[in-house]
Amino acid sequence: MTSVAVRRPDGSEAGSVDLDDATFGVQPNVAVMHQVVTAQLAAARSGTQSTLTRAEVRGGGAKPWRQKGTGRARQGSSRAPHWTGGGVALGPKPRSYAQKTPKKMVQLALRSALSDRAAEGRVVVVEGWDFPAPSTKGARAALTALGVTGRLLVVLGPEDEAAAKSFRNLPDVHLLPATDLNAYDVLRADWLVFTRATLPGRRGDDA
Repeated sequence: MTSVAVRRPDGSEAGSVDLDDATFGVQPNVAVMHQVVTAQLAAARSGTQSTLTRAEVRGGGAKPWRQKGTGRARQGSSRAPHWTGGGVALGPKPRSYAQKTPKKMVQLALRSALSDRAAEGRVVVVEGWDFPAPSTKGARAALTALGVTGRLLVVLGPEDEAAAKSFRNLPDVHLLPATDLNAYDVLRADWLVFTRATLPGRRGDDA
């Protein structure tokens, strides 16, 4: 079982906490992570693209010229796909890109992503965010004191409203409620920053 230091926003240590092996100590399954992330990105697509078929393009009701005697190829409508301004053959229509992903697969992907970051020592646990009022300057100073740089995923609880307002203006920080933790956001972050309350699979702490 891996133990990590619990730190205060000023960088000082406030004890330690054990990371749950079932959450942070599994062998990452790359194939499952890939499938789940692909499904999540696909579900985020709007799927509203649409083109007009020859039946939907306005006009084209009259035969352009008579069938025989002109020396030109016979045509039935000026809205056929090979005409300029005509309909689109086999073009995209509105559709859903959502993929069905088993719940256990989603959970395994999240545990794999968390385990990968934990193996790299990229998990930080904070005792709690003690912002008396929203302060972007204070949030930046806290991250500097914690020694985390790059793309950060800060996981917050419902009681961290002041912290959410403090971090939301920092461009490299992505805020996420603990209930919405997912493999994609974990994998795209360089560092994961939890509080004691939002740490998944807590197994107790050691003061």
